[in-house]
Amino acid sequence: MPYEWMPPLMFVSLIAVLLLGYPVAFSLGAIGLFFAWLGIHYGHLSINLLQNIPLRIFDTMSNQLLLAIPFFTFMGLILERSGLAEDLLDTIGQLFGPLRGGLAYAVILVGAILAATTGIVAASVIAMGLISLPVMLRYGYSPRLASGVIAASGTLAQIIPPSLVLIVMADQLGVSVGDMYKAAFVPGFILTGLYLLYVLVTTLVRPNAAPGLPREARPFAGMEPGALAGLLAYALLAWAWNQGLPGWLALSLGALLTLYLARKNALFLRVVRVMIPPLVLIFLVLGTIFLGVATPTEGGAMGAVGALLLALANRRLTFSLLWQAMEATAKLTSFVVFILVGSRTFSLVFYGVDGDLWVEHLLSNLPGGEIGFLLLINLAVFLLAFFLDYFEIAFIILPLLAPAVKAMASSVGLEVNTYLVYFGVLLGVNLQTSFMHPPFGFALFYLRSVAPPSVKTSDIYWGAVPFILIQLLMVGLLLLDKNLVLRWL
Repeated sequence: MPYEWMPPLMFVSLIAVLLLGYPVAFSLGAIGLFFAWLGIHYGHLSINLLQNIPLRIFDTMSNQLLLAIPFFTFMGLILERSGLAEDLLDTIGQLFGPLRGGLAYAVILVGAILAATTGIVAASVIAMGLISLPVMLRYGYSPRLASGVIAASGTLAQIIPPSLVLIVMADQLGVSVGDMYKAAFVPGFILTGLYLLYVLVTTLVRPNAAPGLPREARPFAGMEPGALAGLLAYALLAWAWNQGLPGWLALSLGALLTLYLARKNALFLRVVRVMIPPLVLIFLVLGTIFLGVATPTEGGAMGAVGALLLALANRRLTFSLLWQAMEATAKLTSFVVFILVGSRTFSLVFYGVDGDLWVEHLLSNLPGGEIGFLLLINLAVFLLAFFLDYFEIAFIILPLLAPAVKAMASSVGLEVNTYLVYFGVLLGVNLQTSFMHPPFGFALFYLRSVAPPSVKTSDIYWGAVPFILIQLLMVGLLLLDKNLVLRWL
């Protein structure tokens, strides 16, 4: 076999085996070992290359960054069962209830908050599907709009820190998880804003698709404007503090505002009480990482402890809940580690036959320069996401692309680590579509498993389409303006 044929044959063989339905972790390892045997047989490789496999596996086992995955997974699973999602959806649903699309706004905002506390798509989609979908249908929401909003808001956990996929991509690209989190925060909330804008436009074009809640369904009827005004006042105080208002003065004004509205507005008091625990947890996890006080692994450990305390405070912490969370965490962590071990074996042989140079040469000769390079990669990832999940894509594709991305960083005049972070966030937004597009979108499967029989599978699929287009629009915005990511580094 000619030497130059080995890299493309390895890649094509891997895709073919995966499409046949074999497990990803074992497919990666088997293809790597098979082509290692071929390379040794034809004299292209030395058998000494295989001695590096145990070293690479041990390197994976000793990677402390990957400990963040079980910590954040455990935190998300405990929070899913602690009543946090239910309390948030009920309270914010009351806050926006009188508005057309109020429940949809509540689902999107709660999805963003859960994304910043759990980082797990399955937990967010299942929790909101169980709690909010029957309520939305009961009050006349379009099944397509309701399904699309729930599935899309759940996928925000893919891009808003502490996203698990951002941890994996940071590890595969060799960049700081903290930098990846900082860079992804603003694009994640811009995407949240685009979802809210879509709901607003839908309510203007089709008012009957998302009616407001009737008065009898709102126990705090009449208090909503005062509660919203109070939250807006908090936002103005935060902005003023950021612009130079002394901290003691901002805190004093906030305390006075809270005392006044707590006596006048029961809904405002409930919103503040329900919002404090997740905001404290977000600061505990993300704030310490952003400030450099804690590593992502340490932040995940603090988040796991915080989730346990929150479940204990809500009297939801039982041995059964704890056992279920630990079992699910062990399964997901084992899944990730096995894929990583298989990908290490595959990449060792792939690099041994100069596959990295083949990929770099293939991508560096594309027309259109950087835009052509990024467009092709994003198109390939979008298509692969029809068949592979985000972990598999991160472990298989990113190591192959990293050398070409580093070469492109030099050609566009950016520091390599900075460009790798930008590239990681760009792919993170793109990978959200892997949860949404039919027929294999996991968010759609999660929602189908908890949706009532009256919601057709076609409603869930068609409801997802506008949000897939919004996600692709966000990819386009990041392609056109790198500063949406880079200005925060």
